[in-house]
Amino acid sequence: MNRVASAGEVLVVLNCGSSSIKFAVFDAAADPLPRKPVWNGKVQGIGGAKPDFGETGVVPFAIELDGTHPYRSALALIRERILARLDGRKIVAIAHRVVHGGSKYFKPTRIDAAVLADLKSFIPLAPLHQPFALEAIEILLREQPQLPQVACFDTGFHLTLPKVEQLLPLPHAFWERGLRRYGFHGLSYDYMATALPERHGDLARGRVIVAHLGSGASLCAMQDLQSVATTMGFSALDGLMMGTRTGALDPGAVIYLMEIEKLSLADVGHLLYHRSGLLGVSGISPEPRVLQPLEANANETGARAREALALYVRRMVREIGALVAVLGGLDLLVFTAGVGEHSADIRERVCSSLGFLGITLDAAANAGNAPLISTANSRVRVAVEPTNEEWVAARDSIAVIGVGQEPV
Repeated sequence: MNRVASAGEVLVVLNCGSSSIKFAVFDAAADPLPRKPVWNGKVQGIGGAKPDFGETGVVPFAIELDGTHPYRSALALIRERILARLDGRKIVAIAHRVVHGGSKYFKPTRIDAAVLADLKSFIPLAPLHQPFALEAIEILLREQPQLPQVACFDTGFHLTLPKVEQLLPLPHAFWERGLRRYGFHGLSYDYMATALPERHGDLARGRVIVAHLGSGASLCAMQDLQSVATTMGFSALDGLMMGTRTGALDPGAVIYLMEIEKLSLADVGHLLYHRSGLLGVSGISPEPRVLQPLEANANETGARAREALALYVRRMVREIGALVAVLGGLDLLVFTAGVGEHSADIRERVCSSLGFLGITLDAAANAGNAPLISTANSRVRVAVEPTNEEWVAARDSIAVIGVGQEPV
C-alpha cells in the first residue's frame, strides 16, 4: 500500500545532457500530481566558455564552474539553489531521465549500486547522455545514500514495438546479445500519449506520428497511444538528421572513414555525434533558428545554410512518409520539443512537402505556435503540443517509491 505524502514533501527531477542539466521540483503530496512543477530551471553551457543558470522567477545569469570538474560543479550549484528554496520542505526522491536501459531495464527502477553498475555498461549505447545522468546518480548515492533515486528510461515507451520493428538485419546471435532497435525520447512520447487524447479525443487513438524535434530528434508512429515504429534504433544516432548528429547513415561511409580516411574509432564517434547534422553540413550552427536568417545571403554562408536546412527537412519528410506507410495512413501529425514547438518555418516546410497527404496549414495559427495549426478542411490534423518529460519522470517515480494517495 502506498503511503500518503506529507504536505511539503517534494520530488526533484534531473534531466542531464552533455552540456546542460535541467531540473524540476514537484509537489509530491498533490493528487493528482500537478503537471506544472513548483519551480524549475537549468544550467546550460557546461564545459563551454559562458555557462549560465536560470530558474523560475530568476533571470538567467552567468556562472563560473570548476574547469576540471564542470559537471560536478553544476550539480553542486543546482543542489545549493534547491536547498535554498525548500523552505522546510523535504525531498522524498530524485528522479532521473536515463536514456538507455539496454535490454534489461525498461520500467522505472529504483537505483542501487548494482543497478548503477548495469547502467554504466550501457554507456557505449548512448555516449552523449548516459555518462552525465550516471555521474549525477553516483554522486548522490555516495553523498546521500538514504535518498531514493529512480531511473526513468527513454527506451521504456517503445517496449510495445512489434518484434519486426526491433530486429536488426544481423545474425541472430547479436539479437541475443542485445543488439536491437530500442527507440528513444520515450518520456516525451509517453507524455504525448497522455496529453493528446485530452486535446484531440479519439483521433489521438488512431494513426498518429509525433515529431520530437530538439537538438536530438526522432519520430514515433503511434496507434492506440502505443509506439508501433520509431526512427531512432539501437542508438540515438539513427533516423532523422539532428543538430550535431548524422541520423541514418550508410554504414559503408563509416567503413570508408576508418579504412580510407584513417579515422580512429574515437574520431568517428566524435564526428558522428558532435560534428555532423546541421552543424556539419552548414559549418555554422546546429540550430535552425540561427541558420534560417542566413539563407537569404547570396554568399557561401547562405548556400551552406540553405543546403543544411533543405537536407534536414528532406530527411524528415522521407521518414514521415515511411511511417505513414507502416501505419497505413495518417490521422494526426504532432510537433513537439524545442524546434517542433517553436519553429513555424520548419513546420511549414515539412507540411508543405506532405501536401499529397491532404495536409493544409492555417498560416496564422502556425505562426502563433497554436495547439491546432491545420485548417478545418485538412485531411490530416496537425498539432503543436509542448512536451513534459519531467512530469512523466516524477509521476512514474512516485509510483515506484510508494509515495502517493491511498489506493481506493
